[in-house]
Amino acid sequence: MSTTTTGHEGTRDTAQESSAESDAGHADADHSEHEHPSDWAYVKIALILAVITAVEVFTYFETVLDWGSFLIPSLLIMMVVKFWLVATWFMHLKFDNPIFYKMFVGGLSLAVGVYVAALAAFEFWA
Repeated sequence: MSTTTTGHEGTRDTAQESSAESDAGHADADHSEHEHPSDWAYVKIALILAVITAVEVFTYFETVLDWGSFLIPSLLIMMVVKFWLVATWFMHLKFDNPIFYKMFVGGLSLAVGVYVAALAAFEFWA
């Protein structure tokens, strides 16, 4: 009891199978991709970055407000926040594998630590 198929039917079955496989591949690709934020989300992040930049520029006008010993720590905090926002939103780190986020935080911590150590070594705080 063997079943034989003609060349045309076999081709159609193969085409249907490859179509089903490619559909399954597209379904897997759809699940692995992330949802991109809206344009408005990027505009909001850009506005936040603009406000932080304005505050950073404002720190240079000592005649208006004397930051005193809070100048360097506040600039460092604003620097880290801006860097984090750019990397997570505009470089899509927020939507990537969590290991990349951990590597980013480790590198950022190391960079800030080296920067603070360099400032301390040159007695910038005094």
